[in-house]
Amino acid sequence: MPIIDVRNVSMNIPVYGMHSRSFRQVLFRRHTGGAILEDGTIFVKALVDVSFSAEKGERVALIGHNGAGKTTMLRLLAGVYAPTSGEVAVQGRISALLNIGLGMDLEANGYENIMHVGLMLRMTADEIKSKMDEIAEFTELGDYLNLPVRTYSSGMQLRLSFAIVTSIKPEVLLLDEGFGTGDARFTTRAQKRVNVLIESSHALVLATHSEDLAKQFCNRGLLLNEGCAVAFGPINEVFETYRELVAREGRSAAAPFEK
Repeated sequence: MPIIDVRNVSMNIPVYGMHSRSFRQVLFRRHTGGAILEDGTIFVKALVDVSFSAEKGERVALIGHNGAGKTTMLRLLAGVYAPTSGEVAVQGRISALLNIGLGMDLEANGYENIMHVGLMLRMTADEIKSKMDEIAEFTELGDYLNLPVRTYSSGMQLRLSFAIVTSIKPEVLLLDEGFGTGDARFTTRAQKRVNVLIESSHALVLATHSEDLAKQFCNRGLLLNEGCAVAFGPINEVFETYRELVAREGRSAAAPFEK
């Protein structure tokens, strides 16, 4: 049985308060596509009938231009979004490194947020308490953990969020390369921790623009374009298809992905 099984998934994201004709024209020129319902609601078609699966030991890179649907797919797998249609099934504990503010209560202090976010990530209260000191130590925030998170800088919030999410030993790791890790010293510690999680997880889904990063960690690739799945298979073959897609679309001479 696949650890990750995505079947015919579509995701429409409504855009509220935007009904001007100029906005509609911009929307339909976007590569992600858009539509207008009979009641006048505008929505972006972020994913369109996407299917793929991953067995134990597989690492899948989500590949595509900005706006192709990579982050939306990660959020669906994490349970942040529910699909408009289709089915998403993920077996096992999930750790999702997506953004620094996910699940944070800005009025609560750092320790309270460790408990709050930990429960949201389906840890038990006893498990969180057993990890509390280790999480607090990794953040290096000291007495700031007694203050409301709204008083933190973005870098401090990032440290707290990262320490909580990576305290879980997941079966499934979801990683967005856009998840920053702060200053250079913390970045080094964070990278070591992420590498351990990748090696110990049963399955990885990584959203990236970097061919080198994708090939370093992943053996499979899912190419998304305008919310549709263009190719799924061995990582080298999917990048070849990506190059062909870029050439057909006549995009800029700049590399379609970073190396």
